[in-house]
Amino acid sequence: MSALLELLRNTSALSGGNAAFIEDLYESYLQDPSSVDSAWRERFDDIIKDSANEAPDIAHGPVRSNFARLAREKRPASRQSTERMSPGAAEKQAAVLRLVNAWRVRGHQYATLDPLRLRDIEDVPDLDPAFHRLGEADMDTVFNTGSLFAPDRMPLREIINFIKEVYGNNIGSEYMHITDTRQKRWIQKRVEGSRAKADLSADDKRWLLTLLTAAEGLEKYLHTRYVGQKRFSLEGGESLIPLLDELIQRGGKDGIREVAIGMAHRGRLNVLTNILGKAPAELFDEFEGRKSPEPYKSSGDVKYHMGFSTDIETPSGFTHVVLGFNPSHLEIISPVIEGSVRARQQRRGDREGNEVLPILIHGDSAFAGQGVVMETFQMSQARGYTTGGSIHIVINNQVGFTTSNPLDTRSTLYCTDVAKMVQAPIFHVNGDDPEAVIFVTRLAMDYRQRFHKDVIIDLVCYRRHGHNEADEPAMTQPMMYQKIRRLPTTRSNYSDQLIAEGVITPDQSRDMVEDYRSSLEQNSTVARPTLTDLNYPYHVNWAPYQHIDWEHPADTTISPEKLSMLANRLLEAPEGFDLHPRVKKLIEGRRKMATGDQLVDWGFGECLAYAALVDEGIPVRLSGQDCGRGTFSHRHAVLHNQLTGESYTPLQHISENQANFLVIDSLLSEEAVLGFEYGYATTEPRALTIWEAQFGDFANGAQVVIDQFISSGGAKWGLYCGLVMLLPHGYEGQGAEHSSARLERYLQLCAEHNMQVCVPTTPAQVFHMLRRQMLRPMRKPLIVMSPKSLLRHRLATSSLEEFTQGGFQPVIGETDDLDPAEIEHIVVCSGKVYYELLEARRARGLRSVAIIRIEQLYPFPHEIFDSIIDQYPQVERIIWCQEEPQNQGAWDQIKHRFHTLLDKGKHLYYVGRPAAAAPAVGYYPIHVQQQETLIDEALTGQINPSMNRRTPA
Repeated sequence: MSALLELLRNTSALSGGNAAFIEDLYESYLQDPSSVDSAWRERFDDIIKDSANEAPDIAHGPVRSNFARLAREKRPASRQSTERMSPGAAEKQAAVLRLVNAWRVRGHQYATLDPLRLRDIEDVPDLDPAFHRLGEADMDTVFNTGSLFAPDRMPLREIINFIKEVYGNNIGSEYMHITDTRQKRWIQKRVEGSRAKADLSADDKRWLLTLLTAAEGLEKYLHTRYVGQKRFSLEGGESLIPLLDELIQRGGKDGIREVAIGMAHRGRLNVLTNILGKAPAELFDEFEGRKSPEPYKSSGDVKYHMGFSTDIETPSGFTHVVLGFNPSHLEIISPVIEGSVRARQQRRGDREGNEVLPILIHGDSAFAGQGVVMETFQMSQARGYTTGGSIHIVINNQVGFTTSNPLDTRSTLYCTDVAKMVQAPIFHVNGDDPEAVIFVTRLAMDYRQRFHKDVIIDLVCYRRHGHNEADEPAMTQPMMYQKIRRLPTTRSNYSDQLIAEGVITPDQSRDMVEDYRSSLEQNSTVARPTLTDLNYPYHVNWAPYQHIDWEHPADTTISPEKLSMLANRLLEAPEGFDLHPRVKKLIEGRRKMATGDQLVDWGFGECLAYAALVDEGIPVRLSGQDCGRGTFSHRHAVLHNQLTGESYTPLQHISENQANFLVIDSLLSEEAVLGFEYGYATTEPRALTIWEAQFGDFANGAQVVIDQFISSGGAKWGLYCGLVMLLPHGYEGQGAEHSSARLERYLQLCAEHNMQVCVPTTPAQVFHMLRRQMLRPMRKPLIVMSPKSLLRHRLATSSLEEFTQGGFQPVIGETDDLDPAEIEHIVVCSGKVYYELLEARRARGLRSVAIIRIEQLYPFPHEIFDSIIDQYPQVERIIWCQEEPQNQGAWDQIKHRFHTLLDKGKHLYYVGRPAAAAPAVGYYPIHVQQQETLIDEALTGQINPSMNRRTPA
């Protein structure tokens, strides 16, 4: 049926017999122009333009007459004759159009993509003319070419040669899965109109050879100078270098002013040297171990994980290019780069992504195998995360990691099939054809700029060495490496081609090699010219955030007048805005809080912190699952009209010149979203960036981001990051998966003052803590064990005076009116368990037990804590009480912080749940029994000896 419609549209659309069909199409066009095929839409547009004196809803009679005129004036006589085509000829014509469509859909399976030619070309029946009942007798018959961007009529033989040249050569184009007709027709015009050939001048070809010479030359030089050292070479995939050069130069011409690149270690040193202009001498120092660690990097990192930034000249001015730091976790850099790009676009006001471009470079097995790739694609068009389309480059070396076989690394035909989930076009290209690589690079860049969607370049190549240079790949891939050892390099093949074309001479080719090697030996920069001392208008000055002490003062209070104004603005909504009854009740409660008639609860205190920050010009970005309302329905930063479905965010209407407040209900992802927010925070220190887990333990799904970036990025790479993680934590009997945020893991990662771990217990504490994070010029991650049941606990409240006075308290001493001289033992705790201890003590009328809360577990506030303990000189017994099992929570990571107490002759004991494999029990009665037991032991001082065998004397 579709073939017949195609035939109708391309051979007889202008005939009178199709008037009713045309009128129906035109009726649809008048109602919605996008509802008809682009080719028909263009024709109707022409009619409207030709009928300038008539109203847009011109009658159908003029439509028919306009089509008749177009038929007479614009249609070649050869096409008019097809309107009287015999049934047999019509069937043949339809078969030709089906054949063309088959090549558009499946021609990539016939294309010669593998430089090694190890795999047979797949037998695809519907690419064979015989499948469509077209034989040798039809080869010289002239047919309409339909929607091909080709001459209107061609002999079948020429049509077949045409579609093979476009779709079955060294480029395999996958785009027919895209549902947007405009995008498909745009791609067809580009690939068919040019016959998938790059229009390169002699100078272009010489420059292309120069880049291949550089890519190959660096690897050979390092291979001979640093024998056996790991460098994860690009050999076999050298076409990546001209590909990146073309992207940057073409992007610069199109107005791209910043490029952020994310890639793993394969080829990284080559990109650093030949694209970003890193000095060879600096690279050689790293190989030779002469590079001294920088003072702000306590551990540093290996050379093939390091990032870099530079400014590269392009035809339309400089382009700032950044290569992100990346550990050996491959694809995890993808969301980090996307977050960094979003921050850069935000700074520029670049809403469409016209000025900042993300480029993500992948390995074939990692692209197919790692879930963060799918998560990153899922973010690509989501409102809070889109960056206007990314260009993905897959360095497809056909081996994967060390010993893998493609049959073992995926279940799909191509490693790139995951990209079809967002209908991204995929261009497979033979890496040994550099001109084809340049063609798809230009195509991908122009597609991204036109449609602001992701696009994939699958650079099919090979790996001349093993996983690293000390590996022997032939042990597991004997046939592949027999072929590789005999295979000329990409640079050698292209040099021979240009010599044959008369573009260069053999001597010129040899001179290129010698000149590049000479530049390396002279330690000269070998990349394009880079700019120095550039007055970059969007540069972030990191100097104010460097070398800041933890005790740096920050006044986090606000005046009573300001607090009143902020509170009232948070309670405003447009006139007639119909709130849900439960939300209306919450707002009424907050009105009482604003006047002091009711103590401030957690949700209102938190929103006041955001309001104060944006009012002072500090942007806030908050993302996570359900974070607009709050998983536990406490925040309600976004209000929803129950009659219209419209939303209203009071925090975006605090004051006339306020900073931006953005709250995003994220996709159901932890790894990619947290990586995105980390990338955003490391790029924009002037904004408060927060990620909230739906439950604290959901962060387990993003552990690689926490381990490799958040906790260690400063030590390895010298990066500053003020990201805040809100992790709901507390034992309410909900079972193993909804109790613990795994506090112990974060404390275990703490060292060298790399991050903060806080457990605030009052709304005023979270208010001052969040404000301190921005007002103190220190940009270190803040991990917050945030509450669940405390969100509505009658004691977990604050007065208005607590917001206008004081500040964040790392330790809170005894708050009840107890006589220090009567205290027999002290209970030290953190988090929700404090309120259970407090209520139980009050209920029992105990006045001999003091309770101290530690609100900042790291960096541990030694001086404050010791000063509070010193108020009870007669007390010898100190109990650490926690809800979590003994091998979890804070105990194992914090008990060494109390060594000064032992020096003063005091005894330290543990009270809590016994060690356990799971974070919490799943049976509520047992949970209650355990909770009552630990509260009783802590208050009575009756210690369980089995959990205190190593109690200090």
